[in-house]
Amino acid sequence: MSKRSVDTSTSFSTIAYKSLPDSREIETLEVTVSQKDPTQKRITIEKEPYLPDDKLVEAVNLAIALGRPLLLQGEPGCGKTRLAYAVAYALGLPLEVSYIKSTSRAQDLLYTYDAVNRLYDAQLGAEGLRSREIKNYIRLGPLGRAIARAQYGRRSVVLIDEIDKADLDFPNDLLWELDRLEFRVTEAPDISYAVGDNPALRPIVFVTHNEEKALPTAFLRRCIFHYVEFPQTEEDLQQVLATHQISNPELSKKAIEVLLKLRDPKIVDLSKRPGLSELLDWVGYLEAVKTPVEELDKLPYFGALLKQESDRQRAMEAFAKL
Repeated sequence: MSKRSVDTSTSFSTIAYKSLPDSREIETLEVTVSQKDPTQKRITIEKEPYLPDDKLVEAVNLAIALGRPLLLQGEPGCGKTRLAYAVAYALGLPLEVSYIKSTSRAQDLLYTYDAVNRLYDAQLGAEGLRSREIKNYIRLGPLGRAIARAQYGRRSVVLIDEIDKADLDFPNDLLWELDRLEFRVTEAPDISYAVGDNPALRPIVFVTHNEEKALPTAFLRRCIFHYVEFPQTEEDLQQVLATHQISNPELSKKAIEVLLKLRDPKIVDLSKRPGLSELLDWVGYLEAVKTPVEELDKLPYFGALLKQESDRQRAMEAFAKL
């Protein structure tokens, strides 16, 4: 086993992130198999309101330095997915996103081959000799584009979201590509892509996992791991709401008080505890419709917080006793 090269030339800093404007323009490359020279393109991206703690920043920089995927675990709605958006914005890099489904295949992250359309074009003699060129029917996937872009001297951020939705073979089928950051198109062996020896061009990969099923040991061995904790104190939650521009301090304080009660199993035992995503939706709407603070103990608009009827009944009973 060869030693993993360590590159600390790139890092994520919350101090630098806070000083950035609300939007910025970045340069990217539109890479395709059918084009020899990629097209340069400038795009405008919006800043992601995000407030990572020191341990999470440490995990991000460890993953960047080692060129390993950062595997983020934690309960749904605690901010795992949005981290990739924040890091891409902070570093001024294009973001490639793959939202995993139960039908997703590992190869789709790298490329897809449209054999049906090629056969159809060949039968109809469409567009001259187009069907003879297999590269016209190959489309790079999110990870494939990031690896291909590195060959042209450009780095990318890649988000593989909710990997546990796929079957067990999915992470196993990505072991080589994530470890070596290279792949070859099976249907056209002369087409291949690799990051190469420059660690500063390695894609920064984030993988989110909601703990619905266990991941293979071989996959875990290739990742940097971090568990994203739900903010533990009222002060931490106040900072999150302030970051998302919730401007009513009394409303924020009372909403956080209600949320912490709902998350406390000593007060009410819920099947699905509300997280940050639910809190932001709820408080955002409460502020928009100018809900009186004293009404919050009655759990108005509970559909933003509680997603099961049994949880709603338990919460109403518990809050009536309080």
